[in-house]
Amino acid sequence: MTESAGSRDPATSCPSYPGTKENTTDMRVTHGAPLAPMTTLGIGGPAAAFVDLHDAADFPSFVELAGTYDDEPVCLGAGSNVLVSDLGCASAVMRMNTRGVRWAGETADGRTLIEVQAGHPLVDLVATTIDEGLSGMEMLVGIPGTTGATPVQNVGAYGQEISDTLVEVTAWDWALGRSVTMEAAACGLGHRTSVFKGSRRWTLLKLVFGLRRSELSAPVTYRLVATELDVPVGSRVPLSEAAGAVLVVRRSKGMVLGCCDTDRRSVGSVFLSPEITPVQAERLRARNAPVNEFPDGSTRVSASWLIRQAGFELGAPIVEGVRISSLHYTLVADEGASAAEFTRAIDIVQEQALRRTGVRLTPEVDFVGERPSDPSSGRGRATSWPVQA
Repeated sequence: MTESAGSRDPATSCPSYPGTKENTTDMRVTHGAPLAPMTTLGIGGPAAAFVDLHDAADFPSFVELAGTYDDEPVCLGAGSNVLVSDLGCASAVMRMNTRGVRWAGETADGRTLIEVQAGHPLVDLVATTIDEGLSGMEMLVGIPGTTGATPVQNVGAYGQEISDTLVEVTAWDWALGRSVTMEAAACGLGHRTSVFKGSRRWTLLKLVFGLRRSELSAPVTYRLVATELDVPVGSRVPLSEAAGAVLVVRRSKGMVLGCCDTDRRSVGSVFLSPEITPVQAERLRARNAPVNEFPDGSTRVSASWLIRQAGFELGAPIVEGVRISSLHYTLVADEGASAAEFTRAIDIVQEQALRRTGVRLTPEVDFVGERPSDPSSGRGRATSWPVQA
């Protein structure tokens, strides 16, 4: 390799050009690979070293590569819940592209076990379970990302979440320097959170789920889905019909990738529905706010409602290149968007919602790399971790 801007590949004594490639065993390493095209927001700078992992057998080579950089390694999945720094990542970045579903027997209580590679697309897994007559994931249809990302924030929608079916995960523990198997109970799964969320410690490699054979879905608990199906809330319908109704509802909100050209650069919900106190719940219910109880025991109010109450309109611009979606109360990116501006838009929405409603919104998106500096402090915040969104 040849010299480039005085920079050197820390994995060797040879300098390297941004964008150059080398082979580590069968694993190809690209230096200076742009990360923006690997995310649904289309934002972000380059990776110091990038690996597209298709074969799980090559993962030890990535571990070796990651050890040659000072910064923590980053694991991307489909890039559907991440905001990459404009400066990129000064570390090794891996895109998890391992695929495969294997039937792994049955539990004592009759659930069918399936083992899934972390890079397997969630939409494909959900389709497989429906085709095989397995109930437990049908309401998760249309959610982008990889299966390995799902426990990170306990992905859920329309009455189902990953904690309902997850049995165990196999992960690389960067602190211990070895692979570990963790039962679901050890994963700390809560409302859009887990021990993996925001942690640098683990990269998920494969997962085991337990699902029940059934021609019918779980009870339909969301009014919009029940209305689309023309059935009472609480009804059970054929798996494919439940999934079809959920897709219609998701598309109406712009929450299916590619369903709306104007809102295609999106991470879905940018904000969590925040947990509120009993006093806040009483006050907000008096304003007809959608306040709901969740399986983890928390009481939460809709983030979309808070954004609307804060005075934001659909399609309204917030900062350069960032606006409210034309279909749903979340943020999307347009031409000219940057990580710095998207972060500023998040702050603006947070501050205005707090001022108008008294409730603070919490961002759901994962920040990767060096987060943009706060102009008032002159400091940036390093928030790089092994995410798998």
